[in-house]
Amino acid sequence: MNPIPSGAVLVVDDDDSMRQAIERLLHAAGSNPRTYPSAEALLAESPVEGAACIVTDFQLPAMSGLELLTELRSRGNQTPVIVVTAHDTPALRQEAMRRGACAYLAKPFLGSDLLAAIEVARGSAPSPTAEDA
Repeated sequence: MNPIPSGAVLVVDDDDSMRQAIERLLHAAGSNPRTYPSAEALLAESPVEGAACIVTDFQLPAMSGLELLTELRSRGNQTPVIVVTAHDTPALRQEAMRRGACAYLAKPFLGSDLLAAIEVARGSAPSPTAEDA
């Protein structure tokens, strides 16, 4: 277990190609990503409090992205979480936001939309309006 660098963006996605694409995007944007193939792999890591945010897929093999968000909050971890999904529904969007996600993106999404959500999570951009959430 290596300590998570302060300000790192943590990416949780079981799809290797999506995880690598997000990692490349973040590197190109000057971020410091760390990737995980599952929620359990992230939770097994050292404490994630120093991370800038967590980008997690909703549908993961065992623990879902929403379950990960709930588990983090139950541990007192307030790291901003961005939920991404290919299974977009209004109910899922509402549930993600109710559980404390700071952003929700439906796949496929633009890289610029993910980068904007990460900037909001970092607190360096204005929060999206209710229509955007």
